[in-house]
Amino acid sequence: MKIESSSFGTTEGGCPVTAYTITNNQGAYITVIDYGAVLKNIGMPDRNGKIIDVALGYDNVASYEVNPPHFGATIGRNGNRIEGGAFSLEGVDYQLAKNENDRNNLHSGPDGYEFRMWNAKADETNGCVSFSLLSPDKDQGFPGEFRVTVTYMLTESNKVKIHYEGRCDRATIANMTNHSYFNLNGHDSGSVMEHLLQIDADGFVPVDEYSIPYGTVENVEGTPFDFRKAKRIGLDAGTKDEQLEHTGGYDHNFALNGTGLRNVAFAAGNLSGITMQVMTDLPGIQFYAGNMISGPAGKGGTVYKPHDGFCLETQYFPNSVNVLAFESPKLPEGEVYSTTTCYTFGVE
Repeated sequence: MKIESSSFGTTEGGCPVTAYTITNNQGAYITVIDYGAVLKNIGMPDRNGKIIDVALGYDNVASYEVNPPHFGATIGRNGNRIEGGAFSLEGVDYQLAKNENDRNNLHSGPDGYEFRMWNAKADETNGCVSFSLLSPDKDQGFPGEFRVTVTYMLTESNKVKIHYEGRCDRATIANMTNHSYFNLNGHDSGSVMEHLLQIDADGFVPVDEYSIPYGTVENVEGTPFDFRKAKRIGLDAGTKDEQLEHTGGYDHNFALNGTGLRNVAFAAGNLSGITMQVMTDLPGIQFYAGNMISGPAGKGGTVYKPHDGFCLETQYFPNSVNVLAFESPKLPEGEVYSTTTCYTFGVE
């Protein structure tokens, strides 16, 4: 295992940014940067042994400072949406920024963790890079001083492991995720709608026209959201369905079967043969089919278009802080926030 560091430019504010590339003995690699604790590249062998980058992203810091789709971003303190940007915790009301349609808080607002400089520590022996951040009390509107570390690890078996660990001096919300967009045929290969996808979930979380859950879980049986058996992402994407109309395509949380760290999803590129198995210990996964991808040109000048990548973001359900029926993202004072997501790549 080898870790190399290199300059990745300077932020608009003058902070130097460093890229860390972890490479295993097969030549597979990941690159992460200390701006936003972003996962920038995922290089994996296809069925012919060629290493291709399967993560959408950018070649410069300036684009990550804008990053409308949140490519590769570490999202925190809370991923997804909070209705009205408001919640109550232990009898105290909190108001966050309404950065989506002046209605909801999305990904913790415009000052998300993806737009911060993180402290980095490389560990070549274990093939990992850890990023740490101190989020002060009232940061983004959340209570308590939150100290958090995100560790990226690459193994010899081509597993990319992301571990989050944090502690807060007051009860707070902790619902972090990684917002990588995958294209298993290569980041610059176009649409992912022919990819196969399987999600081990008997239910999904229906939402209103503002992408806020109704507070229920609906059975996937007989709906376009039934991915219990692998099918093409685009197979039912054009179905006339109110839920797909609300979100312009797939952008929903799935209520995962089982508990603990377990396999929850599988995807396969139709051209490359590259496969990806997803593991998490969380109750939900947001499947987003890249319906509204836009923004600056990506790696190598690639102009990414809608559906050129898909996300599988492990997390608590959207707006779960306000829905008693959902598992809560509340982190009690002094307790450790600890969660792991793994993306294991192979070929078929």
